[in-house]
Amino acid sequence: MAQSYDYDRRAVFAWAMFDFGNSAFSGLVLTFIFSTYFTQAIAPDKIIGTALWSRALAVSGLTVAFLSPFAGALADRGGFRKRFLFVLTVIAVAATASLYTVLPGQVMKGLVLFVVANIGMEMGMVFYNSFLPDIAPPDKIGRISGYGWSFGYVGGLLAMSIALLGFVQPESPWFGLSKETGENIRATNLLVACWVGLFSMPLFLWVKEKRANESVKIKGLFPATARQLILTFREVRNYRQIVRLLVARIFYNDAILTIFSFGGIYAAGVFGFSMNEIMLFGIVLNITAGIGAFAFGFLDDAIGGKNTIQITNIAFVAAVLVAVFAPTKFWFWVAGIMIGLFAGPNQAASRSLMGRFVPPDKESEFFGFYAFSGKATAFMGPLLLGLLTQVFDSQRVGISIVIVLFAIGAFILRKLDEEEGKRLSGR
Repeated sequence: MAQSYDYDRRAVFAWAMFDFGNSAFSGLVLTFIFSTYFTQAIAPDKIIGTALWSRALAVSGLTVAFLSPFAGALADRGGFRKRFLFVLTVIAVAATASLYTVLPGQVMKGLVLFVVANIGMEMGMVFYNSFLPDIAPPDKIGRISGYGWSFGYVGGLLAMSIALLGFVQPESPWFGLSKETGENIRATNLLVACWVGLFSMPLFLWVKEKRANESVKIKGLFPATARQLILTFREVRNYRQIVRLLVARIFYNDAILTIFSFGGIYAAGVFGFSMNEIMLFGIVLNITAGIGAFAFGFLDDAIGGKNTIQITNIAFVAAVLVAVFAPTKFWFWVAGIMIGLFAGPNQAASRSLMGRFVPPDKESEFFGFYAFSGKATAFMGPLLLGLLTQVFDSQRVGISIVIVLFAIGAFILRKLDEEEGKRLSGR
């Protein structure tokens, strides 16, 4: 049964603002600026840099995969979601700010700090996503999930615009930062840290934490959580449609993560994009992604999450094919705009579909498994991309692996019964 604050517009706004803030990390650190800077300036060369970056993503992905189910169960049992989210956000912000200190040649330092920051961000999303069924009424969960993604893309757009106009493009960057030493590029990590910290605050102030299901003493919290996690794992198996969604998502979400993790690297390595061009590319992608996430949120409520996801999976395959065979920058831009348009809807529809399927009072536990499905094989796409790139000495061959991942995910999802999933949830 929906709680009274499910209709709290301020809570919805505060929840969406968290996405507004943390999208700066995915845009500037993970996808467009630091990832490209690492492969072009920190690593010995772009091929080795691509391979090392893929391994860093694999390590952080595996860590999140193993920890997220336990974290979700722990949070639900103790009613500690906001506290865990706060601690993880602080860790991510501190590690991101520290990336400013990474100089060319300091490969291991850069990788370790990035892995810590990425784990903090991704683990935080377990708790962030679990608030969705609390703040959104069942008939609006699709569009509110879409609001979150669209806010995220707007936040990423603004952060990238500031980075471009103030740090990357000017002959004399803000604050007297040096372009010759790459200080202006490294300083974008400080921008991201401030951005994430500032815009995460509304959630901690205005989104209400549900009371714990039971009185829990700290001393027995972890053993009790481990036992509950085992029971939850057994219980999840009774929800066939959740299992089917999670298994399908392992593949198509891995494909999306791989695309965004290597988008800037691919643009620079294959088409010779400058940092300015990469930033402009990222800004355009965020505009199209924000439009897509907002528009398809209504489509999600109209035709269902499954159909929305499948439409986007097919569109992704077409877009990646264009990117792989693109003879010029123009066609790569076409592929990028297509990817941006359908990225938000895919991720928003997946989250809202899970929100419809999750039984009440099990949000964090089940969303812990949702995060697990997003990270269980998150090493696979980046690792295969890195290996193919090294073996064939071609980034085009490397990126083509995501086509296979999208196809497998769409094939598994085709038998999902959305109505049965909602019925079993009891919502």
